[in-house]
Amino acid sequence: MDVVSDAISAVRLGRASSDRVRTAGTWCVRLDPYEGAGFHVVLAGDCWLLADGGEPVPLATGDAVLLPHGAGHVLADSPVDAAVAARARPLEHYLDGRAAPEPQPGRPAVEMLCGKYRLDRSRVHPLLAELPGVVRLQGGAHGELRSAIALLGGELDARRPGSSIALPSLLDLLLVYMVRASVAGAAPGSWSAALGDPVTAAALQAMHADPAAPWSADRLAAEAGVSRPTLVRRFTPLVGRPPMAYLTWWRLTLAATRLRDTQDSLAAIAAGVGYGSPYALSHAFVREFGTTPGRYRTKITRTPG
Repeated sequence: MDVVSDAISAVRLGRASSDRVRTAGTWCVRLDPYEGAGFHVVLAGDCWLLADGGEPVPLATGDAVLLPHGAGHVLADSPVDAAVAARARPLEHYLDGRAAPEPQPGRPAVEMLCGKYRLDRSRVHPLLAELPGVVRLQGGAHGELRSAIALLGGELDARRPGSSIALPSLLDLLLVYMVRASVAGAAPGSWSAALGDPVTAAALQAMHADPAAPWSADRLAAEAGVSRPTLVRRFTPLVGRPPMAYLTWWRLTLAATRLRDTQDSLAAIAAGVGYGSPYALSHAFVREFGTTPGRYRTKITRTPG
């Protein structure tokens, strides 16, 4: 697994949900804050998005927008201000026909795919935590994204055999492309810059590829082809903690994910994340989470996706 894949896998819960929305004329939709990540794909037409506390963002055909922290927002046919936002109707009204505006001359119809990814916010990887509240990606500037949107549109149009498997998989692919593009376009100095530094990236890749290996700072430095002091000097400012501290945090994050998503025994989880015994894992887990692994597993409620 690579860092981006691991960061997404650690917080994903169940499958994404989505609705196809068609509207025209004058319209304004409100979506409340959500414990996950919201997304919209403009399949036809254009519109505007206004996140709570943000600025209006124009969206055109082929564009995708990700709200990685689940911010409440408004979608509308024209630039949105506070007065317009106050008149917004819930999205559900457009889905059940209670707010279906009539087409108007000069105002082309708009078709969107609107949805949500369920996320576990308790252990968000810093790579995802640092993403801005609104990530707008222009389809014309991202070939992979454009292809994914075209495939999504085709599955929605045809509802061909197998679409019940294809659609969730394409939505997962869409999330990867949106996060990948966001990371690639991040400002210098952000955590994602660690992936652009060959020394830091090599150490991260080694840890994520085999978190259970008996890593030491010297062994990680050897993987990156540098001395231990050089690794620490380059790794720590970019990642926000020294290599071995990051490894501990990531191992415990993986343990928490397996406690949440599987019925694996504590011994199996300990071995899988690099601890020599269930006792050693439990001791480190309490230090990090303030509770035992067993109590942590009991408290988690797994809502069906």
